[in-house]
Amino acid sequence: MTAILTLALTLSLAQAPAAHEAPAHETPEVAAPAAEGGHGEAGGHGGGLSESLMHHVTDGHTLEYPGYCEGGFAWNCEVDLDHVFGTHRDHATGKASGPLVFGSLDMTPTKHAVMMWIASLVLIVAFVSAVRRKGLVPRGLYNFLEMLVQFVRNEIARKNIGEHDGDRFVPYLVTAFFFILFVNLFGLLPWSATATGNLSVTVALALFTFVITQYAAIKAMGLGGWLKHLTGGVAPWLWPIMIPVEILGLFTKPFALTVRLFANMVAGHIVIFSLIGLIFALGHWGVAFGSVPMALGIYLLELFVAFVQAYIFTMLSSLFIGQGLAHHGHDEEHGEHGHAEPGMGSVDHGNHASHVAGASPGHG
Repeated sequence: MTAILTLALTLSLAQAPAAHEAPAHETPEVAAPAAEGGHGEAGGHGGGLSESLMHHVTDGHTLEYPGYCEGGFAWNCEVDLDHVFGTHRDHATGKASGPLVFGSLDMTPTKHAVMMWIASLVLIVAFVSAVRRKGLVPRGLYNFLEMLVQFVRNEIARKNIGEHDGDRFVPYLVTAFFFILFVNLFGLLPWSATATGNLSVTVALALFTFVITQYAAIKAMGLGGWLKHLTGGVAPWLWPIMIPVEILGLFTKPFALTVRLFANMVAGHIVIFSLIGLIFALGHWGVAFGSVPMALGIYLLELFVAFVQAYIFTMLSSLFIGQGLAHHGHDEEHGEHGHAEPGMGSVDHGNHASHVAGASPGHG
C-alpha cells in the first residue's frame, strides 16, 4: 500500500509547477559544484536570503549533496534531474520536452518526488527488516514499530470509527501515518527536502481520505441514503440552500487536512532558515550565539512536530470516516425509534458508530 500511495503522490507532482530555476551549470555534466556565490546564494541559485529560503522550501529539478565533483570534494554538488532523465526545458517559456513529457504532462521526477521515493524505500526496508527479526518477546525496531501500529489501531481507528468497522480502515490509516512520519523526518536531514511541504502532496493525501470517506459512507448508507443525507433532513423548499452547504462541507474536510499539514511543515523550515539567515543578514558572526541555539531549539521542536502532524492527519482521517459511518447509525436509529436527538451522530448501534463522531473534526 505504501508503494501505491507513493506512486499516486508522484503523479500528483507531475502537474505541480516546480520552482523556476536557472540552469545549475552550462556544461552537460550531471554532477557539478554550485556556482561560487558565498553563503547567501544557496548552492549557486543566486539572489539574497529570500531567494535562498524559497529555493530551500519549494520544489525543483535539482538535487544537492556533498560529494566529489569537478575534481574535488564539495559540500554543494548538484544533480540536474532534467539531464538525468533526458528532459529539455525552456526556462524562458517553461515548456519541456523529453521521454517523460507527454504533451502538457511532465512526468520528470522532481526533488520532492525523489525524497518521497527514498523515504518510502527506507520505510519498507525498516518494516521488512523488523518483521524478519521478530520474536516471542518484541524488542528493538520491531517493538517500536509494533507499538506505533497498535497505537493507530487501538487509539485512533477503533476509538474514532468503532470496534466493528475500525479494523477495516487500519491498513490505510497505518500507511498514511508511517508515510507522513517518514517523509517529515526525512525532510529534517541535511541536503534533503520535506515533500509534505508541497501543496500537491498534501492535496493528494487529503484526496485519499476524501475518497475513502465517501466510499465508506455510500457503502454504509447506500447511494440513495448518501444523496438524501445531502438534504440535511429539512423541508424540500430549503434544499436549494442546504444541498450547496452540505456539498461545501464535504470539501472543507480535505481542505483542512491539506492546509494543516502543508502549513506546519513549511513554517518550521522557514523559521529555522530565517534564524540562520540572521547571521548573514546582519553581517556579524556574534549573531550566531543567539540564532544558532534558537534554530537548534526549533529543529528539536520540528522532530516533535513530525510525529504530531502524522498523528493529527491520521486522527482527522479516522474522524471523517467515522462520521460517515455514524450518520448511517443515526439514520437507522431515527428510523427505528423516531426520536433520535438532532445533531447527535455518535450512537452505539451494534458497536458500529464512532465514539467521537459528531464532534467537530476541524478542530483536532
